[in-house]
Amino acid sequence: MKYAFIIGTSAFIVPNGVISYADAQYSKEIIKIRSIYHNDKPGSALSIDADIKDVNGNSIIIIDNVVEVNSVFTVETQRDYVKVLNPAGLVVLNIHQLDDESAMRLEHYIVAELEVHAPVVVIRISGDFETEGLRISAENEKLFINNNGYATAALAGKGQLLFTEAGVVL
Repeated sequence: MKYAFIIGTSAFIVPNGVISYADAQYSKEIIKIRSIYHNDKPGSALSIDADIKDVNGNSIIIIDNVVEVNSVFTVETQRDYVKVLNPAGLVVLNIHQLDDESAMRLEHYIVAELEVHAPVVVIRISGDFETEGLRISAENEKLFINNNGYATAALAGKGQLLFTEAGVVL
């Protein structure tokens, strides 16, 4: 099963629904897609696990869309999105599963890769969060990892999607 992650204006197509952090000695799952919404299956919904921090260094652990006990963060869900909000109501992490029609309206270079690789789902990720010393800021127009910008790319890989000190690695 292939997943397409749209982060900023870049698409990363990988064989699993996991985004990890990695360095030379250590790796850690930071976002995992547990299940996706299927419009022909009643009760199905997008569900995630996440192990991140907000930009102030506060830990956010989510398991199956439920934030850890005693957390000041909240999780809003609908069948096709999961939002993590800080106490002020600002989005820390937004994961949205695009429907087929919305996915086919993305930039032409992304649509071309989607047609070639035929992922089972297209997931848009935005927010402003940290993991293992990396600050990840993703909006509709740009992806920043520690102030290094990434834009306008469509990449497919056979491994995991990794955030590293060197940037994004497939």
